[in-house]
Amino acid sequence: MLRWAILFLIVAIVAAVFGFGGIAAAATDIARLLFVVFLVLFVIALVVGRRSTSPPL
Repeated sequence: MLRWAILFLIVAIVAAVFGFGGIAAAATDIARLLFVVFLVLFVIALVVGRRSTSPPL
């Protein structure tokens, strides 16, 4: 998911350089949304991973 966020960020930067403001804004919004979803899932994975207290075999 982080790869998709970075990809959309790159698309937004390239679109902004070439003057496509609407596409750049949309790609930025998508990248921001994907990054927030990635952060939420990452924090959930950290919390769930810390809850398991069984020792490794």
